[in-house]
Order: sequence, then C-alpha cells, then structure tokens
Amino acid sequence: MDITSRLLMLLEVVEQGSFAKAADARNIDRSVVSKQIGRLEDELGVRLLNRSTRSFSLTAAGAEMVKKTIEIRDLLGDTLRLAENYHQEPRGVLKIASSSIIGRRYLQPVINDFQKRFPQVEVEMRLDERVVDIISEGFDLAFRIGKPKDSSLIARPIARNRLLILAAPEFIKSYGLPTKIEDLADLPAATFATAASRMEEISYLNEDGKQTEQKMKSVFRSNDADVLLMKALSGSAYFITPAFLVNNEIKDGLLIPILTDLALLDYYPIYAVYPHRDLPVRTRLFFDAVSEYLGKQKPIWEEAIPNFEQLYQATSGKDLSPR
Repeated sequence: MDITSRLLMLLEVVEQGSFAKAADARNIDRSVVSKQIGRLEDELGVRLLNRSTRSFSLTAAGAEMVKKTIEIRDLLGDTLRLAENYHQEPRGVLKIASSSIIGRRYLQPVINDFQKRFPQVEVEMRLDERVVDIISEGFDLAFRIGKPKDSSLIARPIARNRLLILAAPEFIKSYGLPTKIEDLADLPAATFATAASRMEEISYLNEDGKQTEQKMKSVFRSNDADVLLMKALSGSAYFITPAFLVNNEIKDGLLIPILTDLALLDYYPIYAVYPHRDLPVRTRLFFDAVSEYLGKQKPIWEEAIPNFEQLYQATSGKDLSPR
C-alpha cells in the first residue's frame, strides 16, 4: 500500500468515525487499518491521531492532512471519470441509492434494459429509506424525494410529485362520500410516519388562496408506502399519497379519488443527486435512461390515472408538504 492509499484510508477512518467501521467498509480486519495508519505516521514523521481505547481525535497535522486528502480524492475521481469518458463502451460498477418504492417500481425496469444495452456495466442498487452519504459511501447516483440539504451535491429534479386523496369503494359504502374537507376530520385515515416525522395533516389552498391545514384522524401509521396502500385497499381507511405510489388501482376501480376539487399542491419533486457535475459516461447514460423512462413532461405514473390533469386543481412548482 502506497502513501496515497494510506492517506485515503485515514480519510475513511475519519469519515466513518472509527477504525472498526472503516475496516468493515473495506471488509478487512481492524488491526490492518490501525497498522496502515501507524505506517503513514512513520512515513510522514508526524502524529496524525490521538488515540484512546474507544475513540480518536485528529491532531493539528492530522486535520491538515485530511483536508489535503479530500483534494487528492476529488482529483483522483476527476481523473478516473475523464478516462472513463474516453471509453467507447460504458463499463465498471454503477452504484445507486434509492428509496425502496422508487427503486423497485421505477428504477429496476430501467436497470434491466440498461444492462442489456451495456453488458459491461455492473449495477449495485441500495434500497434504503435512510438518506445515505453519497460521497463517503461511494455512490454515483441517488434518487430522492425532495432536494438534499447538502449544498455540495448536484441535484436535478426529474419528475413532479403530485398528491391524491384516495379511498376504496368499501370505505365510501361504510362512511359515505365526503363532500367537504372538514368531513375528513372524523374519518379513519392511514398516514405516513417515521421516527423523525408524521404526516397527519392535509395542506391545501382555501377559497381565498391561503394555505390551510386539515387534521386527519390517523388510525394506522407506517413508514412503508405499500403497507399504507394495502390498508387503503382494505376499505378501512382513506389515505393521502404521492401519485407515483399508484399503479392501476384507480383505473380498475379499486381506489377512488375523493374531494377532487380541493386545491392540493405538489409534494416534494423527485430528484437525481450526484457528487460531481462531470459524470462518468455510465452514470450519465443511466441518468438519461431514467429521465426518458419516467417521462420528461408527464411522469409515467400519471398516465395510469384517468383525467389526472383535472384532479385537485394542481399547481406545479409549489410545495405545501410538512417539513
């Protein structure tokens, strides 16, 4: 291992927060990482880390080395991307991160076609509701709902993300068809919830054009979109959902849009996120393939919803989703 490789290992230890995590990421023993960092300190003639039994901290020299190593990693990445762009045929590993529902339903078909066209490209797709650290975890491309807070990342919207309020015929038979937003206050709802947040209000524009919220009576909560869909299909609760979750349930009469004259506004757009503007050819071609598949003007999922453009007086470019 040369000095550059050891510097990159030091950076990985710092970004991962421990020797053990850096070793796990490389699938090597922790003692190997510790030994290589020790050799790096001997080669440079300075102490880089202050170590205790359970933790470490950077010395002043170590902090400066980490800054320089980030520059080295960026330069190496730029060099590799430049070389890859001269390949006539895309190759190598394309590492993608996505939420589960988007990955299974919309990215997998693109991947299947992409690898038929470019058989020398290997694809690794991580499906996780957690927001991954694209740079430190080595992802080429991530697909997220909402623009990332990290301003160092490049984020491009690839599809709008409108909302629907849906109920099964059995629900309407049991509770009646709601005619005004206030009717929903006492009706059972299935709502999205995570450890960090809950979506238990419907945000809309009232007749005066002002943002208004209607509290929902949440009787079932989950962080899994498919589970919420199944709950709504059971007829025991209505739910508010991004349109991309719907397949043919509306067309087949299994779910019915309710209160369709309500002025719901767009939810967070779906973004493609990547660490550098100069994309490797395989990443750029895959990005283009996803954009083409989803639909540049009208997302593919909206095609399956009858009269979609007339529902909910939709207004693009605004966002009333809870934060």
